Amino acid sequence: MIEFQHIDSPVKINYQQTTRWLNNVIINENKNIGEIVFVFCTDEFLLAKNIKHLNHDFLTDVITFDYCNDNLIAGDVLISTERVEENARTYEVTFLKELQRVMVHGLLHLLGYNDKTKKEREMMQKKEDYYLLKI
Repeated sequence: MIEFQHIDSPVKINYQQTTRWLNNVIINENKNIGEIVFVFCTDEFLLAKNIKHLNHDFLTDVITFDYCNDNLIAGDVLISTERVEENARTYEVTFLKELQRVMVHGLLHLLGYNDKTKKEREMMQKKEDYYLLKI
């Protein structure tokens, strides 16, 4: 089950369509859908979580907390809508398109993909691009 929460950061998206798309990503990766929560929040909120849980004192667009168990995909995906908005301007895309990219990026982390090395980043970006075409 996929849920959406807002912490001082309202987002207007089609939740039914977005849920269907994200579920299809999980199914396409041959995994099972568990409890996944997407939390839309502010820079301040996400920075506090980044410092507390990861000891990273910098802004980021997404943090993923993985609660997966084998093929059952579960976790929390925290997204700073302020970072998404800034990134959308930087990359000259719509807010919605950038939000979808960040959402699938967080989900891909839950699905076992990483982005620490150049090769891993390239693979994640290919996966992001592929799934963004499936919306």
